Amino acid sequence: MAEQKRLGWGILLAAIGAAAVLGVTSPIPFETANPHAEPWNPADTSWLLGASGLVLLMTPGLALFYGGMVNARNIISTMFQSIVSIGVVSLTWLLVGFGIAFGDSNHGLWGNPLQFFLFEGVGGQRHAVLGAALPFALFALFQLKFAIITPALITGALAERVRFSGYLLFMALWSIFIYAPLAHWTWHPEGIFFKWGLLDFAGGTVVHISAGMAAAAGALYLGKRSSAKEGHAEEPSNIPLIILGTGLLWFGWFGFNAGSSLAANDVATLAFLNTNTASSVAMIAWLAIDGARGKKASATNACIAAVVGLVAITPAAGFVSVRAAIAIGLIGAVVSNLALAYKHYLRIDDALDVLLCHGLGGITGMILTAVFATNGGLITGSTDLFVNHLLGLAITLPFTFFGSLLLYKVTDILVPLRVTEDEEKAGLDFSQHGEQYHSSKFMVRGFSSAGGEEHPRP
Repeated sequence: MAEQKRLGWGILLAAIGAAAVLGVTSPIPFETANPHAEPWNPADTSWLLGASGLVLLMTPGLALFYGGMVNARNIISTMFQSIVSIGVVSLTWLLVGFGIAFGDSNHGLWGNPLQFFLFEGVGGQRHAVLGAALPFALFALFQLKFAIITPALITGALAERVRFSGYLLFMALWSIFIYAPLAHWTWHPEGIFFKWGLLDFAGGTVVHISAGMAAAAGALYLGKRSSAKEGHAEEPSNIPLIILGTGLLWFGWFGFNAGSSLAANDVATLAFLNTNTASSVAMIAWLAIDGARGKKASATNACIAAVVGLVAITPAAGFVSVRAAIAIGLIGAVVSNLALAYKHYLRIDDALDVLLCHGLGGITGMILTAVFATNGGLITGSTDLFVNHLLGLAITLPFTFFGSLLLYKVTDILVPLRVTEDEEKAGLDFSQHGEQYHSSKFMVRGFSSAGGEEHPRP
């Protein structure tokens, strides 16, 4: 096993080195392609630079949110799985991901993977269609932030039992073969969903439904944690981390949704307003539902509710009125709250309920977008958009679930995906990373960072 790990890391370093050498022979032109063309819009560019930073902030926010929910033996590993997504997906996006998502379309199914290899031709010039008022590189970087957080969302379902090396490989494959094609279908002007008129303002389908279905497939493939098999319910180990993570997610989501207007305009303002409104409504509605059941006002539940509201409004943010945002936040909270109350019927161990919060929240938001959209929604008397959204769901759900299941199997053949029972009991912080969250001494049987027998950790 140790020899396989060394070989794997050696191959990875060789691949990065080869990419770097290729990059030296093909410099990125960061000048305007046509000096007589109209320059990019400085206001829109400034806003998208800020929005890109806000979206990136969501990934460490997610790390805190997830890290507070797991037990103390797995906080570091869970948070690290989110943060490492920045590195892995940035490289896959630079190599072929952006080309598959936004390169010249092949029958509306995928873009040319080599068209923007190492961002060749992706510089300061404007693109005629994609983010036409922006430097093309900024459009690519903004889209990258979405690609980064999506596989990080999946880790909530795999928490406390996934092998780190296997997760790295799965994440790279998933970002290339699932996320990038789905982004092409939905956001490329020649994509099949785009041409059908399917509306996904900021990623209800591309981000949340895909992550939710991949999470369900992963929980099914890996099987239950030892604690779940024994009937022990894991309690959050650090609620302040959850609260802080929620605040960062909420803040970053303004870039996620409002930034998807790709301009500093009234649509961005509407998306900003709807995002805050839906999340606020979802939080208060969830607390009211819990109160009606005789439960105390839980900070953890309130934070989960806020995120569900953010998820539900994401596909609709720039397409609906603020009154519709209120309805979407309310309905999203009710649906996910009820689903969590009966989640034991699923019989899978989705550790942090990614399917029922992000997956189901995304599905709810996608359907309600077709209901409340001010242009073509059911409230306008038209049914075409609603039918197209149902058809889009019928394609997206099996593609993301079974496609992810296949990639879990491929990954598991190459690199074992699940840790051993002893590694799981020791905690992934120590067994995978040789680190620990608490500073107090404790004994870990059979493990040490040097591979020896039991010894006390400082």
